[in-house]
Amino acid sequence: MRAVALVILGTLAVAAPAAPVAAHPAPFSYVDVALGERAVDVIVVAHVFDLAHDLEMDDPEDLLDAGVIAKRTAALSALLSSRFEIAADGRVRSCVAAGAPSTAPDQQSVRLRFSCATDGAAGIVRVRTVMFPYDPKHQTFLNVYDGGALKAQAILDREHTTFEYFAGTRQGALAVAARFLPAGIHHILIGPDHLLFLIGLLLLGGSVRQLALMVTAFTLAHSLTLSLAVLGVVSPPSRIVEPAIALSIVYVGVDNLLVRQGRDLRAWIALAFGLIHGFGFASVLREMELPPRALGLSLVSFNLGVEIGQLLVVVTVASALAALRARSEVVSRRLAFAGSIGVVGAGSFWFVQRLLFP
Repeated sequence: MRAVALVILGTLAVAAPAAPVAAHPAPFSYVDVALGERAVDVIVVAHVFDLAHDLEMDDPEDLLDAGVIAKRTAALSALLSSRFEIAADGRVRSCVAAGAPSTAPDQQSVRLRFSCATDGAAGIVRVRTVMFPYDPKHQTFLNVYDGGALKAQAILDREHTTFEYFAGTRQGALAVAARFLPAGIHHILIGPDHLLFLIGLLLLGGSVRQLALMVTAFTLAHSLTLSLAVLGVVSPPSRIVEPAIALSIVYVGVDNLLVRQGRDLRAWIALAFGLIHGFGFASVLREMELPPRALGLSLVSFNLGVEIGQLLVVVTVASALAALRARSEVVSRRLAFAGSIGVVGAGSFWFVQRLLFP
């Protein structure tokens, strides 16, 4: 929707005849960002009304005069360069004016180019701007060019001041992985509900084959629903997903308490409830504002991070439980019983909390 508005308003700005400056007909500016091998080039196009206001000039149309522009070059450069920030690969870059400003009388605007030096081809570029803070309705229409082609567009305003772009290069792919893989590890390690579900499955122990089946089933299941949710195919509301995740924890604990020497169904439990946990992972991933051009890679990177974090937990917990079982089978059974009660209690608490306070 914001991209559509960008096209419509940009077309109107070019096609419409110039209106009296006092009416402030164009409360928006343009910023073009072009990624190069050793620099990020920025072109700012601003309306003379806004520039005159911030430069404390009485007549905005004076800025359409070449002589006035020549005298005001330093002031214009200082003003506009202070209103945007370019960060490449996590570092804020210094941007300097590249050439003299030019005017576009038909659009009542001034155009100025800047160059922001980088260490090489940038993998990720972050643009932050509030071009004219005095006007709460002011919008900045951002175009990002990569390899000479328009790759992304955005509308920035007081509520949305930042836009990130991942380049379509090897550096861009590495930047995506560097952002989303650690996020996946972090999420699984700080997610108490997902961790408790896994621990509940591990409490009764089992052979390497049994544990591998459980982990594989959980991985396949949550990877499927994570992908479907992020791609917008299926997206159940969190008010249903979060209580369901809590119920899955309760079920695992109860199953541990009731199981006897019969068939081990934990792999099927992991498969069934892993589908629900995938939707929980997806809600976190969507909040990270996935880059549209790198959606697949960001999804794979986040999911791989989840698997790494999950593997760390499984190996640590399973090894500790196996060591305890080797020392004392009785203590191991008591721990499994007490742990399962704790799993049921925690899951029940979360279920009630998420049901009453979604």
